[in-house]
Amino acid sequence: MKKVALITGGSRGIGRQTAIEFAKLGYDIAITYFINKDLADNVKAEIEKIGCKCLVFQCDIADEEQVKYMTYKTFKEYGHIDVLVNNASISIDTLFNDKSCEDIKRVLDVNLVGTFMVSKYVGEYMLENKKGKIINIASTNGINTYYPMCFDYDASKAGIISLTHNLAMQFAPYINVNAVAPGFIATQSEIGEMNEDFIKAEEEKIFLKRAGTEQEVADLITFLASDKANFINNAVIRIDGGMYGSY
Repeated sequence: MKKVALITGGSRGIGRQTAIEFAKLGYDIAITYFINKDLADNVKAEIEKIGCKCLVFQCDIADEEQVKYMTYKTFKEYGHIDVLVNNASISIDTLFNDKSCEDIKRVLDVNLVGTFMVSKYVGEYMLENKKGKIINIASTNGINTYYPMCFDYDASKAGIISLTHNLAMQFAPYINVNAVAPGFIATQSEIGEMNEDFIKAEEEKIFLKRAGTEQEVADLITFLASDKANFINNAVIRIDGGMYGSY
């Protein structure tokens, strides 16, 4: 029986690369997307070329009914869910004085409340089988790399780190819950929107003097899902090339 990995926000960036890497390892896949169906369908096609199944759901993870439906349909199709990667998130980057309460609530609803809801409902199915791995995608922004234009995003990622510790306790001893905290990662969706001076300034803050890659983050995620990481639990692992200082 193939293992199953559910990746939220799996149509692009780290989520896309992670879904493909799990498929290469022989997992059947389920991914969610919010806006771009074409990108999600491209991921599905790539996974099916590898020889694995892929379910695609348009899902606003801040909507509880959509989360419940997506989780139920995944479990009904595959019969089990072995790995959950809570990757879906948004950022509304504006100057501090221009931020609205509605924008802040939306960021927290998607990034933090959404991660909680998906974990809650997937966790119920994992507990039935008495096994599972949950990997939350946090950020060094939630630890000590702060940006005033996205303080709400930073707060949501700090909340995910706290949620990780509490979920590990709640789901013990059957489900391992860990968080990955990427630093400056060269995802196509983000790098393309940044100017060269900003990129160079960020890379200067990293001991390795370069941005990380989607592949490197995906490799860490798949490791945490593997049997080699069975005794890693309640951990927050930075993957940032040795980033230093607060911003």
